[in-house]
Amino acid sequence: MTKSIADFQDEHGRVTGWPSDRRRAHQLAILDHLKNLFESGAGYSREQVIQLLSDHTTLEDPALLLRELLEGDYLTGDGDVFWRADGRPAAGRSS
Repeated sequence: MTKSIADFQDEHGRVTGWPSDRRRAHQLAILDHLKNLFESGAGYSREQVIQLLSDHTTLEDPALLLRELLEGDYLTGDGDVFWRADGRPAAGRSS
């Protein structure tokens, strides 16, 4: 069952909190929500990823979310470019 992330969003839909490890199902729901900010098949620089996460959250450490997205296999990358794990970008394609 997918958990609602409404308790962790403000009136603008931005993620406002990161649940404790005891609420891992909520963490996964938030990560799935954030994954959808990224277009499948598009590449993003680290700066673009951090900016997208900053725009859609109020958390002070968007790098935490990037680490969680990478560790959870929602995003992947080669060090310079990141992409959704379900769609590697074509050569030379970036957002």
